[in-house]
Amino acid sequence: MEFLHVPVMLEECMEGLSLKNGGVYFDGTLGGAGHSSEILKRTSPAGRLVATDLDEEAIENAKKRLKEYEGRYSLFHSDYKNFNEVKEQAGVDYFDGALLDLGVSSYQLDNRERGFSYLGEARLDMRMNRDNPKSAWEVVNLYDKARLKYIFSVYGEEKFAENIAKNICLRREKSPIDTTKQLVEIIDESMPYKFKQNGHPAKKVFQAIRIEVNEELDGLDKCLKDIVRGLKVGGRLAVITFHSLEDRIVKQTFKDLETDCICDKRLPVCVCGKKREIKQINKKPIEASESERKNNPRSASAKLRVIEKI
Repeated sequence: MEFLHVPVMLEECMEGLSLKNGGVYFDGTLGGAGHSSEILKRTSPAGRLVATDLDEEAIENAKKRLKEYEGRYSLFHSDYKNFNEVKEQAGVDYFDGALLDLGVSSYQLDNRERGFSYLGEARLDMRMNRDNPKSAWEVVNLYDKARLKYIFSVYGEEKFAENIAKNICLRREKSPIDTTKQLVEIIDESMPYKFKQNGHPAKKVFQAIRIEVNEELDGLDKCLKDIVRGLKVGGRLAVITFHSLEDRIVKQTFKDLETDCICDKRLPVCVCGKKREIKQINKKPIEASESERKNNPRSASAKLRVIEKI
């Protein structure tokens, strides 16, 4: 299966990054290389790209897609949270811009054997990095009821988390829950009919399990700060989120980086030494246009925030 991914808000991202020829850019979520190829195209002939992805298939497919730009990019099979390490390995002191697209790629969702999708049937997996020893199967079959409830409530914001967790535990007492279809059936049985009208009933639980498997929220705030501190003055960071948990972390981290002194107001002088590090290019998140949402429904929940280092 070809690794295809329609880049979300492509034009808005490129405009937000304020690309320049000869600049050095970081794409922490390579995926189908849609954003990466456009960065290389618009910074020709001297621009350089450093990109990471946890999915080895993404890396291999990106090499084919970016072949015309050979010599101008470096790809790393790594997590974007390892930004400082990758920056050092790539021999970059400071970047002119960076991009994070925190969504799952269309390829991963559509490739049934990867177990990300609640449509169809596949073994429970959901690992972006196939070297990860923890898959969705371990989460569903080995986590206790309290831990499952927590994950579904916090990561999925699922109203019926307790009932779904209870029914999973009851079902696996008889036999393991091996497939996405089996899990969908349990979720469906755990929810009153009237609450199944707005989207697929399994959507939130699958999101929650995916976040847990790939530890998507762990260390995100620290990573954002690392990237900002790895930018040149005037360099920009663009971040696309797809659910409220991610967006909340990004929003709060940017707010913290934009804040000066945090001392008690009663003190006559600043003793904390905290300095404002960024300015926000867009105070409110940018959303996909109506035409994009129509052509690419997966862009409907996307939010783009852009900041500039000062």
